[in-house]
Amino acid sequence: MEWYRVFYFAAKSGSLSRAAEELYITQPAVTHSIKQLEAKLGGQLFFRTSRGVKLTAEGAVLFKYIEQAYNFIGTGERKIAEMHQLMDGEIKIGAGDTLCKHYLLPYLAAFHEAFPGVKIQVTNRTTPETINLLKQGNIDFGIVNLPVADAKLNVRESLRIEDCFIAGHKYKQLSEGTVSLETLAAYPIILLEKGSSTRAYIDSFAGRHGVAIKPEIELGSIDLLVEFARTGFGIACVIKNFIAGELEQLGLFEIKLDKPIPPRNIGVITLKDVPMSSAATRFIEMLP
Repeated sequence: MEWYRVFYFAAKSGSLSRAAEELYITQPAVTHSIKQLEAKLGGQLFFRTSRGVKLTAEGAVLFKYIEQAYNFIGTGERKIAEMHQLMDGEIKIGAGDTLCKHYLLPYLAAFHEAFPGVKIQVTNRTTPETINLLKQGNIDFGIVNLPVADAKLNVRESLRIEDCFIAGHKYKQLSEGTVSLETLAAYPIILLEKGSSTRAYIDSFAGRHGVAIKPEIELGSIDLLVEFARTGFGIACVIKNFIAGELEQLGLFEIKLDKPIPPRNIGVITLKDVPMSSAATRFIEMLP
């Protein structure tokens, strides 16, 4: 590769001495490299003139390809520079539907406005599925519901969230005081489907209090939980942070437990010992 590098600079400058200056080597070193390349290829690449050197027919053919290779190298270097300056690149994020809508979306909008050249790809999966995508190298980082315990992951706590039970007018009377989890479990309960970290957290909380919640309806998103509760199908467990401003507007009422569900956090997960791209690092820095 060094021979080709010397050949390229000599061909471009038309002078062995100028090539030596640009490469910060001696002229004899330039001559030696060219002779070695000529011996390898089995033919003369330059001939001398009063003004320096010119390419032979064989040298001109070779130069066409070497010049193209150098142009590709230059393009690659510029692309890397643009990625470092966030003028180009791509971010692949894993997040559930609820976290994407209620947590991630404002930061996606701000990042896209600041760095429009960076492509953003979001894959919607549950927390366990997001962890698998990260380990398989399909995403750069994930936004998940904590707790998450995995020795292969770096976990950074982000927004603190609270789970709560809500109901529509049909069960409004339950919101007038506090109720026990045992009492609440006797009513129709609406929960997220099994397989999500939120569902696992609620089941674990109930289990610690000796209550087995058997939901009458299981759904795939917080938005559906809200709608089913508002319509009167039962009492739904949702993330309070994401609907607090809409409770009264939606005709919903919070049912407070005498032993509240402990708060938890949203987390940003990355793989240990795997370097992040400049774009992914910058995006994570924007998150709370």
